[in-house]
Amino acid sequence: MHTRVTGIVIEDDTILLLNQDTDGPRSWSLPGGKVENGETLEQALQREMREETGVEIEVGRLLYLCDNTGAHVVHITFEARRVGGRVGAVTEGADTRPIRGVEFVKLSELTGLGFSETFVKLCEDGFPGAGSYMGPKSAIGL
Repeated sequence: MHTRVTGIVIEDDTILLLNQDTDGPRSWSLPGGKVENGETLEQALQREMREETGVEIEVGRLLYLCDNTGAHVVHITFEARRVGGRVGAVTEGADTRPIRGVEFVKLSELTGLGFSETFVKLCEDGFPGAGSYMGPKSAIGL
C-alpha cells in the first residue's frame, strides 16, 4: 500500500484542479501524488503542488484520510493556502500523465465535471469533521 497526498486550495468559491487523465471517470482532479521515500507529508504536498500546478502552498489542517483499497492507496488530503508561484507553471515531465490544464474552477461547476454533490457540499461547508478517517474514497464523494 502506498500513500498519496492531495491538496485542496479554495479561493472565492473556486477550487484549484488539474485536467489530466485519471484512473477514474473524471478528467479533472485534485492536485497531489505519491509520497516519496524520505519525504514528510508536508514536503510531498508542497512538491506535488509546485510540480503539477506551479503554485507554492502552505499546508493547512488535515481534511480527511481515506482508502482506495482497489489501488492499495491511502489518500491523505490537506487544506492548502496559496502563498506564491504562478497557476499553470507546470513542471513538464514530472507527472507520468500529461497535464492539460490547471484552473481555479467554481464550486458550482464541479458536478458538471464529474464531481459528486457530496464532495461539493463538503467544500462549501468547510469540511465539517475535518481530520477524520472517512473510510472508502466514495464516502467523500470521490
